Amino acid sequence: MIGVAVLFWAVVVWVLKRTPRAPENHILIDGSNVMFWDDHTPRIETVQDAVCLLVERGYTPNVMFDANAGYLVSERYQHDHNFAQMLGMPENQVIVVGKGVPADPFLLKAARQLDARIVTNDLFRDWAKDFPEVRNRGHLIHGGYHKGKLWLDFDGSRQRAQKHRRRKKR
Repeated sequence: MIGVAVLFWAVVVWVLKRTPRAPENHILIDGSNVMFWDDHTPRIETVQDAVCLLVERGYTPNVMFDANAGYLVSERYQHDHNFAQMLGMPENQVIVVGKGVPADPFLLKAARQLDARIVTNDLFRDWAKDFPEVRNRGHLIHGGYHKGKLWLDFDGSRQRAQKHRRRKKR
């Protein structure tokens, strides 16, 4: 447990040191989640699309992947610098967590430290007790593809509409 805590703080310090300070409009991308958004097939291109859209909107994206993400897109382990090259991003904005370590708590802690929102379709229900901010509308930015085009729900309106439709059907 102490080793995990030390590893976590090392990752947070690493993110804070390696992330450029200007602009301060940080946003985190759950790369292991986003890569499945297009037809439920893991593709690095979906993460590339998200990065491009976020940069266009004035954000500084940082991407975090689970250790197995490389196997999903290239059938072998990929380090931070490999993913950074694939995404066309600076290496200091991409993190692959260590093998056997869940990325979720690192992603959530980094978001808290950077005061950043997270692009993901994960609801982080298992972590909501320790990270109640995941329940705040807009903290988690959901997205997907519609007619071949990436959409991101920055304000939570699509999520509210879906909940409303589910209630009406009952």
